Amino acid sequence: MSPSAPSLHEKLNQLRQRFIEQLPSRLQNATAQWQQSRLSATEESRLAPELHRFFHSLKGTGRSLGFERIAMLADQGEEALNAPSAPSHLEGLIQQTFQQLSEEIQRLQSQHGQQQALSSQNCVEFADTPQPRSKRQRLIYLCDDEPDQVSQLLHHLRCFGHEVVHFENTESFFNAVISRRPDAIIMDVQFPQGNTAGTETLASLNKLTGARLPSIVLSAHGDFYSRLSAVRAGCSGYFTKPVKPLDLMLAIDELTTPLDEEPLRVLVIDDDTDAAAYHALILEEAGMTVHQVNHPEEALNALERFNPDLLLIDMYMPVCSGEELATIIRQQTAHIGLPIIYLSSETDSQKQLSAMTAGVEAFITKPVTPHELVSAVRLRAERLHLLRSLMTQDSMTGLYNHSTTTDLIGKTLAQAHRDGSQHAMAMLDIDHFKMVNDTHGHLAGDQVIITLARLLKTRLRISDIIGRYGGEEFVVLLKGTTDERAAELIDALRHDFEQVDFHAGDGHFRCTFSAGISSFPTQPSTESLRLSADKALYLAKHQGRNQVVISQDYRLEQPVPEKRVPEKYDLERQDADKHGANKQ
Repeated sequence: MSPSAPSLHEKLNQLRQRFIEQLPSRLQNATAQWQQSRLSATEESRLAPELHRFFHSLKGTGRSLGFERIAMLADQGEEALNAPSAPSHLEGLIQQTFQQLSEEIQRLQSQHGQQQALSSQNCVEFADTPQPRSKRQRLIYLCDDEPDQVSQLLHHLRCFGHEVVHFENTESFFNAVISRRPDAIIMDVQFPQGNTAGTETLASLNKLTGARLPSIVLSAHGDFYSRLSAVRAGCSGYFTKPVKPLDLMLAIDELTTPLDEEPLRVLVIDDDTDAAAYHALILEEAGMTVHQVNHPEEALNALERFNPDLLLIDMYMPVCSGEELATIIRQQTAHIGLPIIYLSSETDSQKQLSAMTAGVEAFITKPVTPHELVSAVRLRAERLHLLRSLMTQDSMTGLYNHSTTTDLIGKTLAQAHRDGSQHAMAMLDIDHFKMVNDTHGHLAGDQVIITLARLLKTRLRISDIIGRYGGEEFVVLLKGTTDERAAELIDALRHDFEQVDFHAGDGHFRCTFSAGISSFPTQPSTESLRLSADKALYLAKHQGRNQVVISQDYRLEQPVPEKRVPEKYDLERQDADKHGANKQ
């Protein structure tokens, strides 16, 4: 988090202060509604739900934000409304509650003031809340005193966008880890101090930090006891020299990449803006992406635009209840399996069970601790995420498969038509890929495909859409990017990819790729965008390969020669070869 960005404590204090500032007007409005309801039975029937929502909302949000006295008085008012008391007695209880609430609000404002109201003694503790996920770029410490090996490793790791810091001795390496913890460690275990200097350093660091640092050991020895020593020191991987840089790079990628890189997406639906903001704050601090909706009638549009992994719904809202909204959502085939969690101050077990019949996964009672909320959401959302990934990802590369890529691009362009944003598409194709398979074997071809996929994932943004379109062809939608900027980014990747050494048997080889770029809204649809990029890709192949070409209208109007580039898959060949080598 940058020094200028507000901390979690500051964000929570701002939220609590806003809650206090809004209390007088909310109380005034509720008092007026109560007085209006006493005029006739019709008015009482019309305004009773509003008064119930006022007390219920005040109870839940007040308790969540640490205002226990406010919550207690709101609970008292809600019980008074539900009690079968005589009208005169009921009126006295409600009037008393309004008076006590007014006094409590004045006490908060006068005793604490604007700043004192933000006192940390009333803050909810967030110590157990997980931290946001790190970016795809990794900080890697390389401790090795062999110059030839180091230069190769540094080159390959930096090609994939990682920040690599090199150390030639264990002392400087040890001090660096203490001051700034890396995402991963690569360490030669043989130094002038002795053959076990590396493993002893790793063991000391793990003991000192109290955590197992992701680490890979490099050694000239592959015997059992050398490996056992490394395992006991806490290493996660072991390579014998000479090390193939690409294999080591892929191991680091596996070691440091979370199973699910994309943050979980949670849609919070609550008419109480303070409550929605509070729960969104908790989830955002846990690394999730959260969208808030304060009106139930906006939920369906938000579902389509935001595509959440889970819904967090308040039970009591105007227009419709949480149970009714959950039923509406469940009636749509696309959302039958979407996890839904109710979040409410309701403590009546019978009402909770009744609400669950709409097909929800859980009912959480306010106030909820940050750890409880994050755990409940993460458990249920990640389960759906895993099931989705099995259906949407290419099994070899982990990128989106063909159909999912097309669907996501279509949704992005539909939104772009509404908000006027611009995007760029890149079609990439590995040059002479058939020759790679024929010369070095299909396993080597698989290695090339996987490496390019990893390069795209590590160097491009999480928000970009990256898919394996078929065979050795990839498609990328770079959001909010011009075609010129997209060409610069893809060309930088092309330059680094051509310097990666691939190994097959005792030999090694290198590969290149060509790319075509098109842009939206110049090309207004998914199909026209793809065709435009594909024709630019063909031109890149025709002009000599290993280059990036931006689509130009005058080029697209020129007739395309009938002869196809041999290794370039067209759609018909993709269909024919989908069960062949290097396919999903």
